[in-house]
Amino acid sequence: MKMILRSLVVVGLLTTGVLANDPGALTKPSAKVQSMIDKFGLKMVDYNYVKARLGKGTKNTASIVLVDARPAKKYMGGTIPSSINIPDTDYANYVGQLKDTPKNKEIVVYCGGWNCGKSPKVANMLKKDGFTNVKLYQAGEPEWNKLNYREVGLPVIKAVQAKNSGVIIDARPFPKYLQETIPGAIAIPDTQVEELKGRFPVNHSEKIITFCGGFKCAKSHIVAKKLISMGYSDVSVYAAGMPEWKKAGLATTKSASTAKAPVKAEGPKFSKNGAKLSIDEGGVDGEWFYGLYKAGNVPSYIQIVDIRDAAEYKEGHLKGAINVPAEKASAKEFYEKLPKGKTLVFHCSAGGRSVEAWQKLQGAKYDVSEIFYFDANIDCKGTECKVEVNEPIG
Repeated sequence: MKMILRSLVVVGLLTTGVLANDPGALTKPSAKVQSMIDKFGLKMVDYNYVKARLGKGTKNTASIVLVDARPAKKYMGGTIPSSINIPDTDYANYVGQLKDTPKNKEIVVYCGGWNCGKSPKVANMLKKDGFTNVKLYQAGEPEWNKLNYREVGLPVIKAVQAKNSGVIIDARPFPKYLQETIPGAIAIPDTQVEELKGRFPVNHSEKIITFCGGFKCAKSHIVAKKLISMGYSDVSVYAAGMPEWKKAGLATTKSASTAKAPVKAEGPKFSKNGAKLSIDEGGVDGEWFYGLYKAGNVPSYIQIVDIRDAAEYKEGHLKGAINVPAEKASAKEFYEKLPKGKTLVFHCSAGGRSVEAWQKLQGAKYDVSEIFYFDANIDCKGTECKVEVNEPIG
C-alpha cells in the first residue's frame, strides 16, 4: 500500500512539473519563484513574444533588450541571440551596459527556466534603478534552446574548432571567405543557402556554428534560422564573428598561410572621376577613402550610399551618406534609386553587404565603372563612427 501511495505521489508531482530537476519539465514558475514575481509586480511573456521582437537576431535590430541573468560562464556557453549578461550576483559590475538605454525601453529578463529565481531578482533591481518597462521570460534559456538557435561566445567556437567537434560555417560573401576566415570553416553565404544547402551535415543533430562580420552582421543569423527550419537541432551563432576572432590573436587562414599569393597584373589605379581603386575588383581603396572621410575632405563627386535597411541607417551611418536599401530590392529597383552622375561608394556595417550590392549590379550588367564598395567594419551612433578598414584580398 505504501509503495502504491508513493508511486501516486511521484506521478502527481511529475504531472504538475514540480519534481523534476530538469527545468524544461516545468510549465509554470515554482511556488518560490511565483512569490517573487508577485512581490515585485512583474509581468511574464512567452517564447513567441520574445521571438517576434528579435528582429534579425542582432542587438541593433531587436526591438527589446534581452538580459540573461545567469552567471557569465553560462552566458558564454549559450544564450538567446542579442542578449546582454547581467548576473544577479554581480549586478553592479554589469548594469553599466544599460547606461545609454532609455528608462522606458522594454527589457525582458530571463535565466535558467521556471525554477530559476535569478531573473525576477535582476528584473526587480532594474526596476529599482528606474527602468519602467521590465518583463520576464521565465521559461528562459532551456525552452529557447529546445526551440531555436543560440548565441555563443569565443570559448565555445574555439573549443569546437580545436577539437573538430562541429561544423563551422562562414556566412559572409565568398570573396570575404577567400580573404580570411577561421581555419576549418566552410563557406555558405547567406545569399546562397538554397543552392548550397547540400553542404549541410546529413546528421541533423550535428553541432553547427555560424558566424560573419560581427555583432551587427545578420548573415550568420539568416543561415542559422534556415538550419533550424530544416530540422537541425544544435545550431548556434558566434555573433562576435571574425572581428573578435582576429582581435583575440587567433590564427586565420591568412595568418596561418606561409605561401605567397601570385602577383596580379595591375589594373587602373584610379577611376575616370578620380577615385582611387582597391586591388579588389569593385572596391574603393579603403585607406585612401577613409583618410579623406576622416579629414572631412570627401570630394564633391563622391556620394556615400548606405545600402542597409532604413532602421539601421537611422541608428547611425557615415556622415553625408544617403540611404538606398539593397538587400530586398532587385538589381533594377536598386539601380533606379541610386543617384546618377556621381561616383558612388556603398557602405554597410561589416563590408559584406556592400560587396553583395555591388555584385548585384555587376551581375545584372549595369555600368559599375563609377560604383564601388567600401570594405570596412563600421559602427555608428548618429554620424559618430568607429571605422576599421579591412585589408584587400590582394
